[in-house]
This record gives sequence, structure tokens and C-alpha cells, in this order.
Amino acid sequence: MKKLASIVMAAALWAGPALAADPIEGIWKTTPDDNGNFGHIVVKPCGAKICGTLTKAFNGAGQEIPSDNVGKAIIWDMVALGDGAYGKGKVWSPDRDKTYSSKMQLSGDKLSVSGCVLGICRDGGTWTRLK
Repeated sequence: MKKLASIVMAAALWAGPALAADPIEGIWKTTPDDNGNFGHIVVKPCGAKICGTLTKAFNGAGQEIPSDNVGKAIIWDMVALGDGAYGKGKVWSPDRDKTYSSKMQLSGDKLSVSGCVLGICRDGGTWTRLK
């Protein structure tokens, strides 16, 4: 019986950190794009990596607008690097229809996003956590 209890306790200690939510998980409001539009991105694990999907789109006045991009992946293959840094992933920018090799830096409820494609780098702004 003691052996079984030890095995269960060891499994719980091992699984605990693996089951803990990553600090980047949640709903994020992007900064306005080249057209003044912004979106809500749901960020969550996709396997061992981090992904994000556009769930709502808004115009510059803050009114929700229809968009063919809702439901599409914005972030994929992002990896936690430690100390709030994420990298080795991609971010798709719908306004430019470009996919950037990206990095992100989490600081509290702010997420700085940047990336490069073919040597051209872009600051994706600082997103704000909504939830």
C-alpha cells in the first residue's frame, strides 16, 4: 500500500508542473494594424508549443466587424524560452498577409510581439491581456 501511495504521489508531483497553465495563455487584444483594425487572439497550448487564434475583429472605433480571418491561426509553434520570452514560432499578420519568424516577450499583462520575414523586421506592437 505504501508503495502504491508513493507512486501516486510521485506521479502527481511530476504531472503538476506539466498541467499548470502557461503564463501566456489567455485572450489578448492586438495593437491596431495598418488599417486601424485590431483583434482578440486566444492563446493556448497546441501540444508542447503555444498557438493563438483570432476570435474577434474590430474596426478603429472598437466596433466588432465581420472578418474572413476570424478562426485563423495568428500564432503557431511558439516555444517558451524562460523569463517571459517566447520564440522559434511564427506570427501571421493579416493586414499584410505575411508570416513572420517571431518572438514575444511577456511582462505582466503586456505581450510585446515582433518578427522578421526575408530580413525585413516589424514591431507587432504590445498586446494587452483581456482575460
